[in-house]
Amino acid sequence: MNPSSPYIRWFDEIGLSDLPEVGGKNASLGELTRALVPRGVRVPEGCALTAGAWRAFLAASGLEEKIAGALAGLDPHDVEDLRRRGLAIREAILAAPLPKAIEAPLLEGYARLGRGVEGGVEVAVRSSATAEDLPDASFAGQQETYLNVRGPAALLAACQRCFASLFTDRAISYRLDRGYSGTLALSVGVQRMVRSDLACSGVMFSIDTETGFRDVVLINAAYG
Repeated sequence: MNPSSPYIRWFDEIGLSDLPEVGGKNASLGELTRALVPRGVRVPEGCALTAGAWRAFLAASGLEEKIAGALAGLDPHDVEDLRRRGLAIREAILAAPLPKAIEAPLLEGYARLGRGVEGGVEVAVRSSATAEDLPDASFAGQQETYLNVRGPAALLAACQRCFASLFTDRAISYRLDRGYSGTLALSVGVQRMVRSDLACSGVMFSIDTETGFRDVVLINAAYG
């Protein structure tokens, strides 16, 4: 990692207190890394492209005003207009080049993840929104994740597609329907993939998700 870069944070450096800059998903991965790795639990290494990188990208590309203009007066129930405006925003985001100040430390981080692997390691590129979930709204799953991404060019493209996924039709409509007017930023997690034939993954809940019973720990696990 380039220690002078404000745009890349490694999982072992972050936790829930960093949620505004790295989002809920990356903050939780940071908590797992810091709590479990010292105890011998193997958590795939990774880093977060911060919300500051998203904001710097908007500033450098002049996209903030374009996005605001494209969304002005939008009726989310006008499906055709929503489709047209959302597509225009996503295309503008994908067409804008990433600033070198973001690209360079991101690729340096990727090289660190794949040290010793010819051609680069396969990574998951995961969106991590910084908005707090509300009682009647959840931002989990609104943005995209890309798996088995390999190589510098593919990594940069996947990160930019994560940025663009802030403005899928469903994400725009969801926010407008719930009257969400807060500033939504996006962090992107870059994490080494795990071979599905050598390891498994899972989710642990501190509650029974079907019944709401609190005195149980529920673990779902699967290969892959």
